[in-house]
Amino acid sequence: MPSHVIVGRGATASATAVLLAESGDQVRMISRSGAGPEHPNIERIAADAVDLAVLTDQVKGADTVINAAMPAYHTWPEAVPPLFGAILSAAEQTGANYVMLGNLYGYGPVDGVVTDDTPLTATGPKGRVRARMWLDAKAAHDAGRVRVTEVRAGQFLGAGAVSMFSLLVQPKVVAGQLALVPQDLDLPHAYTAIGDAAAALVAVARSESAWGRAWLAPTITSTVREAAERFAAAAAAASPQLAVMSDRELTLLGLTDPFWAELFETYHMSHRKFTVDDGAIRETFGVEASDLDAVFAEVVSTS
Repeated sequence: MPSHVIVGRGATASATAVLLAESGDQVRMISRSGAGPEHPNIERIAADAVDLAVLTDQVKGADTVINAAMPAYHTWPEAVPPLFGAILSAAEQTGANYVMLGNLYGYGPVDGVVTDDTPLTATGPKGRVRARMWLDAKAAHDAGRVRVTEVRAGQFLGAGAVSMFSLLVQPKVVAGQLALVPQDLDLPHAYTAIGDAAAALVAVARSESAWGRAWLAPTITSTVREAAERFAAAAAAASPQLAVMSDRELTLLGLTDPFWAELFETYHMSHRKFTVDDGAIRETFGVEASDLDAVFAEVVSTS
């Protein structure tokens, strides 16, 4: 019976664990809190994945390691390299395959649609570190030390998602209040449903043809305004009240919480059209993007 180690406990990590467990696979989830979904085939371990010796011991015997870990947003340049380095090393030392959950930050500003051939040219610190983690893993793959692949998701939507939309729009819509959003309201943007990201991770982990390259996750293309209106309909709420957060407001918020100041790095994603061609993962693995109304119906039903 296949076995997997998932590093992380967030919504995508949990959804991936459940998909694997419900298919009969054995799953071990590792996080500092030891949290995660309850299932007979899921073992939850409280451990710090940066500790290579501990992590390697937990990975022994696993077919696949799935890295769905995500340190605090503003700490990525410092926190991501040692964490991802430990996960990569544990996979190498144990012979496990290595699947990474990535995002779109590594591309930097893009003219046109992000495709499989778009280079990783980010200049900001968070984008650079995400690109470097993939390039380090790809180098290990090319050297024959480990099999590696990555699924790159857009802004997350869905039950348990932690994103600008889920944090700033959804609760305000439900409350009938004005939602201030650090994003243009009417430009197309790339979103990924939690369940779709999980399905993509499972698909590549089980495939013999996924390794040695990255895959763009199934993508829902929507504007903030359209997504807010459809969420309001799902929640039986009034028409959304939306406004774009000004640079001054964002700067002032950054004085009290470093998270907000970090958003200026991804201005090209939030204030310009930013879309993705997810054709490769759809055609290769049959993993399709979910219907937006269905995603929001699940959010409302689990709230």
